[in-house]
Parts: sequence; structure tokens; C-alpha cells
Amino acid sequence: MTRWKELSGANERTAEMEPIGVVDIGSNSVRLVVYEGAVRAPTPVFNEKILCGLGRSVATTGSLGSEAVERTLSALARFRVIAQILSVKNLKVIATAAVRDAQNGRDFIEKGELAIGAKIEVLSGEKEARLAAQGIWMGFVDADGVAGDLGGGSLELIDLEQYKLKEAATLPLGGLRLIDTTGNKIERAIDVIDNALASLPWIRNGAGRTFYAVGGTWRSLAKMQMDRVDYPLRVMQGYRLMTREALDLCEQFRKAKKPLDLPGITGVARARREVLPFGALVLERLLRLMEPRQVVFSVFGIREGLIYSLLPPLEQARDPLISFCEDYAALRSRSLAHAFELCDWTDQLFADPAQEETADERRLRHAACLLSDVGWRAHPDYRGEQSVNTIAHAGLGGVDHQGRIFLALSVFHRHETSEDNGQHLSDRLRSLVSKRVQRRARIVGAAIRAAHMLSIGMAGVIDQTPLSYEDGTLVLTIPAAYAALDGERLRRRFETLAALVGKRPEIRITR
Repeated sequence: MTRWKELSGANERTAEMEPIGVVDIGSNSVRLVVYEGAVRAPTPVFNEKILCGLGRSVATTGSLGSEAVERTLSALARFRVIAQILSVKNLKVIATAAVRDAQNGRDFIEKGELAIGAKIEVLSGEKEARLAAQGIWMGFVDADGVAGDLGGGSLELIDLEQYKLKEAATLPLGGLRLIDTTGNKIERAIDVIDNALASLPWIRNGAGRTFYAVGGTWRSLAKMQMDRVDYPLRVMQGYRLMTREALDLCEQFRKAKKPLDLPGITGVARARREVLPFGALVLERLLRLMEPRQVVFSVFGIREGLIYSLLPPLEQARDPLISFCEDYAALRSRSLAHAFELCDWTDQLFADPAQEETADERRLRHAACLLSDVGWRAHPDYRGEQSVNTIAHAGLGGVDHQGRIFLALSVFHRHETSEDNGQHLSDRLRSLVSKRVQRRARIVGAAIRAAHMLSIGMAGVIDQTPLSYEDGTLVLTIPAAYAALDGERLRRRFETLAALVGKRPEIRITR
């Protein structure tokens, strides 16, 4: 079997991971994220932010405000104790634009290091942009476009082509900074934004490509849009708006007499709402100048980019989706080895030209196989719908929303054959994907369902029961040693699978 050599590595990685923490001292918020470990697809085990407004008055006064400093130091002291409770031995602390630009930044760093009990690295604009780029690499496969990371004090813009950083710049266009420099007059901000963007002629290279939107302000805009259209998948990572949709959303802020009364804004934290109109304006002016094809929102930013920068090259090169699914299967399924066997066993099913799949469809199928048994501890009557909810909302990287839904539906069909069971969960998700995606999910689910009648979720069986095609027939070959596994339930499930791929079923016992 081609993947057996990888199994020990996956198990060792999940067994030996040590928590790693990142404290991000931003111009608006201060956040602690503790990850299970420094791996290609890190899972947060703790995530807390406190909106301190550290950069609120830096542009006009040149200094960090005393009240904001005290709030930040209090947050850092709390984070220090939390990190100790969670046994975080490796705590990385970074500070961005507000501390970088303030006259009293050095004094704050000295006090901050005492509060957090660790060294604070003040990022240069260049390094902040690079970490933002690496955050995109952490969350997307072969990212191609321009990424923008909007904070309270600055905007980082990065031109990415797959895993190459082509151009990068830092502009003083953070939401708090714009409020400070314009006296909270949004009409004054238009020229400030346009003049800053005009200094980057390369920004037009984003035309027709993807704009990756990073930062809490822009994620809040996306959340408002989700609420307003009643979007069924409440996951920010990979959420997509076509450029025209994003512009319409942003224009409503600019044109509204009372922007903070717009529909959906009640779901945004109060401390975040004041910067929303300015964040929307920055996005609008940027999209009009750049003219990208679509806007994709990312929860991966400089914190995840920092983790990525710590990884060895071989770990950086791993597929983030497959990496997450391997680790999750090692933790939650009965047998990781069996999950890998399913990948190979279903390869045989899709060897028929009539079932031709793209490279991305193949990796999604393999991901579905890896996740197929993570709900086995749930009550049998609810495994299907619980799997839909768990997988659709999991902390996956390297997958768009259509891919998420394919994974969720595949595992749903692995547990359920009736459309009525879990229908209230799955039907709204189905509405977001094509008929092809739905059909493939049913086939993959049916294949895994049939395989489990042979393997009982354990390794070492289905690699001896190959699938093949012969003259319009789907053949399942079972060796004599496992002949007793042949029975009514296996035959029903195999007949369902054969019908889905348009073939006659045949189970063949070898003597």
C-alpha cells in the first residue's frame, strides 16, 4: 500500500505535538492564540482577543495612549497566566504598526515584556507583509492574487503567485489611523486612501485575479453579508464574494447616513463597529483600482504566517487539507491505516474513464476518506447529521466552501442513505454546490459505506478485496479467507454503489 510509510509520521506528529502560543499586539486588538503544535495545519486550542485600541491616537499625537497601554499590559498579564496553564513552552510575541510608529514604543516594549514574560518582536512593515503572505500560504493551496491584511494602524498588500512573493508594501491605512488622521470624517478619507494606493503601480496586477482579504475588520464585513443573505455555512475561511457583490456591500457604508444602523451590524463586536465604515472604504477604493475577479476572505494571517515560518521545508510543502485530515483521523477515527486504505480502494473505483476526476477532486476524495470515520463515537441515529455539522465547520485550510460541503456530504452519505435523515442540515448546503459535486459525494459515501461492511473500520481487509471494471460490471473480489463476509447487507450496499456508477454489480469469491 502506497501510504503505509506515512502512517508512523502522522501518528508521531499528533502524539508529540507541544502547544505553541502567539501573542499579536496589534493597533486595535491584542490576541493570544495557542495552537496544538507547529504543524502544516495548526489547530487552535485557545483563542482570545481584547480590543485595546493601542494605535488610536498615534497618527496625531505620535504616542500610544496611556489608557490603551494599561489595557494592553493587563491583557498581556492575563495571557501570560493562560499560557502557563496551557503548558505553552514556546510563546512568540509580536507587535505591529502602532508600537512600531509610536515615540513611546520602546517604553511600552519594556513594560510589555515584563507583563508577558517573553521577548516582544516589533515587526518591520516588510516582515509584517511577509508573514501575512505566509499566512495565506498556510491556508490556501497555490494562492494566486493579491492579499491585503488590514489592521488598526496599517494595510499590508502582497502580490502572490503560488508560493512566491512578488511585491509587498505597507500603507498607513488602518481603520484607527484613518479615524485619527481624518477626525472621524469618512469623506476626508477617500483622498488619503487613493493617494496612498496610487504609490503602488503594481497593484493593478491584481486585475482578474483573486483578492485575499485578511483582518478582523474585513471579516466583520463578510459576517454582515452572511447574516443578510442567510448564508448556510457559517465559516469565514474561504468565504467568497464576487467583486461586484463586495463593492455593493462597501458602497452601502459610504452612502448610509447612519452606517452603524445597517442590517447585520449587531453581530459585530461594539468595539469593532467604529472602524467598519473606514475598512469598507479602504476595500472599496482598493477593489475599484485593482479590479480583481473575486474577494476571498481568510482567517489565516500573520499569526499563522509566523507558525508557517517556523516549519521545516518538508512540512511547509505538505498539502494543508490532507495534513489536517490525517492529523484529525489519527485523533478521532478507529484506524488511520484503514483511512489510507480507503483512499487507495476508491482510486480503483474512479479508474473508470466515466468517473474521470480532476486533481483537486481526487485530493478532496482522499480527504473525505480520511475523515470518513471521525464520527464513529456518536449515537448511530445521529452520526450522519453530526458528521455534516462537524466537517462543514471544521478548521480546514486548503479548501473552498464547495470543497467543504463535498466533504461533509460524502461523510453524511457514508452514514445515511435516506435523504430525510439530517435533511434540515444537508439540503441548504446542497444548494451551494453543483449537481456534479452532489453526485460525487453520494458515490464516495456509498463506496465508504460498502467498504465498512468488509473491513468493520479496521485495516488489513479491503486492501485484499480489490474493485475492478469488466464489460459494464463493477466487480468486488473477495479472497476465500474472507468469503464469510459476503452477505445480504454487503450485497445491498454494493448494489447501491454499482448503480450510482452505472454498472452491474458482481461479487466474486476467489478460491
